[in-house]
Amino acid sequence: MNASTTAPRESPELRALIDTRYADVMAACRAARIPLYDDAGVAERIRRTLLASDFAFDILRRQPELLAPAGLERLRANADAGTRGATLELPADEDRCMAVLRRFRHAEAVRLVFRDVNGLDDLDETLSSTSALYETLLEVALRWSESAMHARYGQPRDANGVAQRTVVLGFGKLGGNELNFSSDIDLVLAYASGGETDGARPLDNGEYFIRETRQLVRLLAEPTLDGICARVDLRLRPFGNAGRLSLPFAAMEQYYQREGRDWERYAWIKARPVAGDRVAGRELQDMLRPFVYRRYLDYTAFAGLREMKALIDAEVARKDLAGNLKLGPGGIREIEFVVQLTQMIRGGRDPALRVRGLLPALRACEARGYIPSARAKLLRSAYVFLRRLENRVQMLRDAQTHDIPDDALSRERLALGLGYASWEDLALDLTRHRDAVSSEFAAVLVPEAGGTATAPVADVALWQAARDETLDAVTMEASGFRPGEEVAAELVKLPRTAAVRSMSARSSERIERLMPQLIGAARGSVAPVASLLRMLRLVQAVARRSSYLALLDEQPNARRRVASVFADSAFLAERVIAQPLLLDDVLDPRIDQLPLKRADISAEIARTLGALDERDAEHELERINEFRSSIAFRLGLAFNDGRADATATARRLAGLAEAVVAAILALATRELTAQHGRLPGDGSGFVVLGYGSLGGEELGFASDLDLVFVYDGKRANAMSDGPRPVDGTRWYQRLAQRVMHWLSVQTHAGRLYDVDTRLRPDGSKGLLVASVDAFEAYQRDRAWTWEHQALLRARPVAGDARLGGALAGIRRDILGAPRDAARVRTDVGAMRARWRGERDRSDAAHVDLKQGAGALIDIEFILQGMVLGHAATHPSVLDTQASSTLIDVLREAGLFTQAQADTLHLAHADLLQMGLACTLDLRPRIAARTPALDALCAGVEQVAAELGFDFSGRSEAAAQGA
Repeated sequence: MNASTTAPRESPELRALIDTRYADVMAACRAARIPLYDDAGVAERIRRTLLASDFAFDILRRQPELLAPAGLERLRANADAGTRGATLELPADEDRCMAVLRRFRHAEAVRLVFRDVNGLDDLDETLSSTSALYETLLEVALRWSESAMHARYGQPRDANGVAQRTVVLGFGKLGGNELNFSSDIDLVLAYASGGETDGARPLDNGEYFIRETRQLVRLLAEPTLDGICARVDLRLRPFGNAGRLSLPFAAMEQYYQREGRDWERYAWIKARPVAGDRVAGRELQDMLRPFVYRRYLDYTAFAGLREMKALIDAEVARKDLAGNLKLGPGGIREIEFVVQLTQMIRGGRDPALRVRGLLPALRACEARGYIPSARAKLLRSAYVFLRRLENRVQMLRDAQTHDIPDDALSRERLALGLGYASWEDLALDLTRHRDAVSSEFAAVLVPEAGGTATAPVADVALWQAARDETLDAVTMEASGFRPGEEVAAELVKLPRTAAVRSMSARSSERIERLMPQLIGAARGSVAPVASLLRMLRLVQAVARRSSYLALLDEQPNARRRVASVFADSAFLAERVIAQPLLLDDVLDPRIDQLPLKRADISAEIARTLGALDERDAEHELERINEFRSSIAFRLGLAFNDGRADATATARRLAGLAEAVVAAILALATRELTAQHGRLPGDGSGFVVLGYGSLGGEELGFASDLDLVFVYDGKRANAMSDGPRPVDGTRWYQRLAQRVMHWLSVQTHAGRLYDVDTRLRPDGSKGLLVASVDAFEAYQRDRAWTWEHQALLRARPVAGDARLGGALAGIRRDILGAPRDAARVRTDVGAMRARWRGERDRSDAAHVDLKQGAGALIDIEFILQGMVLGHAATHPSVLDTQASSTLIDVLREAGLFTQAQADTLHLAHADLLQMGLACTLDLRPRIAARTPALDALCAGVEQVAAELGFDFSGRSEAAAQGA
């Protein structure tokens, strides 16, 4: 509302109308001997009610007892109709029952008007209270109908004798808890299963529930001297008016699997049980959730919504409904479409979007980043304005209408009731909101003419030539694709692949529109040939999955973005081709809102698993895999686009892996507990240690995970408490095996990680899982210097926090022991020289970015050697495992000069950056020598020499020669 700064003034005509009606109401009160005291401004509030509603005037005149003290208390009460409906007694006689129901509805409806127009309720409260009123009416009317039916036929029961009740599902605005004042109520009725009643005249359940439905509708919708109680619409049921009034759950499920249409999916978004057996109703909703919310991101929803909108537009034109607040341009339905489209596309993957009601759904879409805040604010403001106006239009005469009245007096009443000085002021705001909604709706439904865009004639001709097998390399090169031989051959092959030839008619239409657009998008990229070749493989991979074709067809930004990414990064392209689900991440509006902390990632994993309809290990593992791929892919995009540097990217990839390991451990623990039970004691007594790049928070896009498993040895001989008990040693061994298997097993969504456990005590010859005592004893008494180097980067990444703390303490004790610094330098140098000899792929023209002289492993060995040599006197150097942070810690401890720290920082960041870039281009981490790269490596070698490290092997060779 945009209320004027001065108090609205009625016209003489309107003031006379209000005065006359107020006098009539007072006369009715006097005739009924009802005293009316003007305390707390009651008279002014009644006048405002009469200003807004002819319906309220009619009811107050006919039922003046509503203004008696008890009636006024009802008008002022915050509690909705459900409280008073719970004590409503319905007579056994049907006619009297219908009269009581209608008078109850009248009294509650006047309360809604009174509270709304006097500012006692906001819009949300008005709509939810209206919904509560009709839920109450449905429930009490249903119970009366059940009582009457039971007396005649007995109670319906299933084949096992279990009593059944009907399920009343509310759709539309009733389902969304946002019902209009005079709306009809959209219902679908169902029951759990077949059977018959248990009375003297048994009736098949199907026939029983149909008769009960008819009885319920008659109580509510049949006109009497008191009018109707509710307008009931049952056309949303399966097969519409041709369908049975009530169906068993199995028939409902079969219908929606075989016959369900897009508009029915939209309808079911808001559906909820509103009366009857609500528990069974929720079971039905769970059963039908896969129909409403598809497992994968569903961009086919665009076409369905566009068809629905076309039908509405045709009706608007035919019936001249341009000014209709609901269906007209910029109206309420367009706002609903924007929000529900997002829910339909993404609700299958993101359970946070599975909410009913426009405003809660809009808040969820905004909170999850799918609708930008600016758009959400605009839509929210327009929706509140339009719904308030729509509700006041209906309150005026209790009419199911969405049209602004034509007469000047009614328009004046609407404007003044909403706080405007005149109808003209209100009309200006109405136009502003509708224009804004129309603009946003067009942008969402047809982004940059997506789905209707026309490709350049030349690109259409290229695709047609490919179809006709006349396309050649010369033509492709002339079109900007050089060399053209391979890309011409692949374009000609595509229409003849089995996947494309077996497409549905709609998908074939899409690919005819799409291919010329993809050719143009690839031409506009930095590597046209590579981009188009990779996109042709993608099209073949998704040819039978219409949702992904729809995404590329509907979203021009997606086409351009995919072409760009496929040109820039072979690694990311291969990921998308292997997992087309990642296509959505290319265009995800939340691309800058990645969960970057482990706690946030873990919360996202929990949210993702909560969306599953089947909580079994196989489905959960697949969903974790998809989640991990999505986050890693988006991190790759951010790095590729220059929005994140290598150090931050590597740290975030490590955080992602840590959260995934924790999720897999929780899943494995749950499954093992189900089989063997739990071991005694607090906590799990099990810890996963991350070593190497995971422990050091420098994970790459294709890195494996170095893991070590440790358990509480005090529980080794304890027995688990499950149906198949095992001792602690076996329990922990099986837990570790399951974690390893699930981290590395191939699923439909790929594999999570390759796992390397060779850094455990005694390496590959040792037990997969070690007790804390065995781990400590090995590290103290038998570990080599290189194993202590590895321990420097070790940290708990999952499992029992108490035990993890104990292991961290053991690490500090072992690494903090006094050592001969010269001996450490010798041992570290010898190991590094050996690694160089075995692993360095550098040559005269190239540098191995990881193993080469002065490269990343040299930096790691410098840091590890310095920590081992000086931790006893500088324990702070044990506080971190990450190389970039450790450089600063060593400088602060006086073990590096500022120049040495700067040299190592620069080299570490640049080498890491180049290494990740190689991975994204599917190249080995080997770079061509340049003066800048040689200078970086030379700087690292100089720092190593200054600190007394010899990684060349010359010192050891000289010593052996001597």
